[in-house]
Amino acid sequence: MSWQDDVDELNRRQAMAREMGGADGVAFQHGRGKLTVRERIDLLADSGSFQEIGTLAGTPTWDGDHLTHLKPSNTIIGTCKVGGRKVAFSGGDFTIRGGAADANVGNKRGHAEKFALSARIPFIHLLDATGGSVKTFEQIGRTYLPDNATGGGRVAEMLNTIPVVSAVLGSVAGLPAVQACLCHFNVMVKNTSQVFVAGPKVVEQATGQSISKEDLGDERIQVKNGVIMNLADSEADAIDQVHRFLSYMPSSVYEAPPCQPCDDDRNRRDEALLSIVPKNRRQIYDPKKILNAVLDQDSFFEMGPYYGRARMTGLGRVNGMPCGVMINNPKFNGGSMDIATGEKTLRLLDLCDTFHLPLVYFADEPGFSVGPKQEELGIVRAGARVVTAFSASRTPYICFIVRQLYGVAGGLHSRSDGLYRRYAWPSTHGGSMHIEGGTAIAYKREIEEAADPEAKRTEIEARLQAISSPFRNAHAFGVEDIIDPRDTRPLLIDFLDDAWPVLLTQLGPRAGSSYRP
Repeated sequence: MSWQDDVDELNRRQAMAREMGGADGVAFQHGRGKLTVRERIDLLADSGSFQEIGTLAGTPTWDGDHLTHLKPSNTIIGTCKVGGRKVAFSGGDFTIRGGAADANVGNKRGHAEKFALSARIPFIHLLDATGGSVKTFEQIGRTYLPDNATGGGRVAEMLNTIPVVSAVLGSVAGLPAVQACLCHFNVMVKNTSQVFVAGPKVVEQATGQSISKEDLGDERIQVKNGVIMNLADSEADAIDQVHRFLSYMPSSVYEAPPCQPCDDDRNRRDEALLSIVPKNRRQIYDPKKILNAVLDQDSFFEMGPYYGRARMTGLGRVNGMPCGVMINNPKFNGGSMDIATGEKTLRLLDLCDTFHLPLVYFADEPGFSVGPKQEELGIVRAGARVVTAFSASRTPYICFIVRQLYGVAGGLHSRSDGLYRRYAWPSTHGGSMHIEGGTAIAYKREIEEAADPEAKRTEIEARLQAISSPFRNAHAFGVEDIIDPRDTRPLLIDFLDDAWPVLLTQLGPRAGSSYRP
């Protein structure tokens, strides 16, 4: 006796499930310029690696004992390989009731999350779903009290154990919107993605304000306020950014980050480094030129380019070794640390601490951002949070001082514990405060009593500038070494060679929470 009839029936039911919301639902999805969830999985997965879980979960329609139709669950879960490494994922199917979170059959997402955590593999949210729906109340014949639908402690454990990524590929509200942020990296698609706590109709009922979903939560809002880190031009671009992010990450905190073969000369000394930083302290420069001259070619993956723009943060490789990278950007707010920049810095520091990535800082920090607006927003407390996080960090840390370091924010380039190294370029200068502003305070009486106050101020500033040379600091061992900027890459590689054995002793989770979204 053969089971072929049952296998044929299995194949028939699986085919029903793969139809998703039917031809009309798929056509509607395509008509809005969006892919279906199964098309997205095809983009995500290495060829032939997709293994679905719970394919037959759904709502059946019977004619006696014969199944005539199967409306599948609006969540697809499974595993696949990305870049040769296994990941788990959950994808919302907008063609079925808009992917409503409470219209799912069983807790498929939770099942996939538990599997990812127990298997110690990355987890990916493919988000295109609304939150709850009042239709569910009628279907179940009652209302209900909301529980911690995000997964509570499990999600917190995931963030401290495995890489979690969210790709926002449509309009997401409620629970999926929160899931968009419960991750280490997220990305949304230009023109087709929106994120909000509640959609336009709910907003109108609550506030009386009529607003479009685009004005409520598209990329003009969410990538600038830091809710979403990166912006993609298309869904394919979004999935490619997911691939790139994961390529720097270990599968879990129990593994070292993956190194790659590198054909970029470890002793490369880029001549451009001699002149990137202008001698005129009032002139700015392009920080990307420093990164391009030091990191492996084309290896920098920026995270949050539209938020906290006074500092660029991201991931890079040096001689094939992955690391966290940050550099002040003098093109925005002089490179000074405002609240948004501090938050972005904290994210990168937490990411490096959690997944054992060494941190590289190219420092040109004029200090915490000043002014009434920043004071109103609480810059002092925000600065204290960043100071505390750096003090608690134990990831190997190296700093190249490329220009200036002032105040408490400037002091964050250093660390007293853990593996740490710093080098100063000849363009380095710093102190507790800027000479230009400090002169008017410290020499107030002398300036006011002078026959020509402006000339006296200029004279005092010139005298102070003459002793601000980094060489004087080096003579006092205030900085360990001043280097030829062209030596930056070889010295960075030498440090990472030292850091790697240390990182291998730190594998595993940190005590307590190590990552805060």
